[in-house]
Amino acid sequence: MRIANLSGRLALVVDGLAVDVERASTGRFPADPQAVYERWEEFRTWAAAADLPTGTAFDPADLGSPAPAPRQLLAIGLNYRDHASESGFTAPEGLPPVFTKFATSITGPVTDVTLPPGGHTDWEVELVAVIGTRAEHVSEAAAWGHVAGLAAGQDLSERITQLAGPIPQFSLGKSYPGFTPIGPWLVTPDEFDNPDDLELRCTIDGEEVQKGRTRDLIFSLPALIAGLSAVTPLLPGDVIFTGTPAGVGLGRDPQRWLQPGEELVSTIEGIGELRQRFTA
Repeated sequence: MRIANLSGRLALVVDGLAVDVERASTGRFPADPQAVYERWEEFRTWAAAADLPTGTAFDPADLGSPAPAPRQLLAIGLNYRDHASESGFTAPEGLPPVFTKFATSITGPVTDVTLPPGGHTDWEVELVAVIGTRAEHVSEAAAWGHVAGLAAGQDLSERITQLAGPIPQFSLGKSYPGFTPIGPWLVTPDEFDNPDDLELRCTIDGEEVQKGRTRDLIFSLPALIAGLSAVTPLLPGDVIFTGTPAGVGLGRDPQRWLQPGEELVSTIEGIGELRQRFTA
């Protein structure tokens, strides 16, 4: 099942066409895409049995984030060994670094992003998970049962802001407007042969700059949910960015940053792609 935010309205994507959920459910479920997670199990049961009308074609540019207003957005750093190495760090042994990206930076999958003046803006393709049912002290074995679905994400990062000062400002450097595209929709875990092993990649103007597989995560998504939920409850609709593989601009010699006019395309197997074009 694919759940989308189409022009601010909750939709199901069936055979490439969009079905408006509020209309198809005759008002049982509201149009607000974020609200569905509070009734996730009820919604899944309805969607599996509903006699849905034929959907309508849509422009991917009209898609928003499938989780546009999470109460918590938790992002994970250094969760691939090759990325930890290129960043100059040893791979974490305990729970990896956790930070947040502020919700005002969240956008949909096809956007124009204004580069901060004088900055060093970097790319980080990541698998994103959205929580479907509250997770508190959840075991690794039970973690997938709390996941509504998976999406592609870009953890765009302004490195000067992120690394300035005596204490790094991870959250600020990663929360400029447009720096958190998520999408193109949310895909439920049952749609994948193995949701723990998905290819992710990104290109700049067609040149591949990152490619990896989620099986290489140091801490898998279930391990992250277990570790995070041991400290703080994860709420319906919360978002988790799981980390990025090697290939970011910071780790290159010479270092490379996104430039006005470039297009960044981020793709995850079985989910789809994000497209960001950058302006000055």
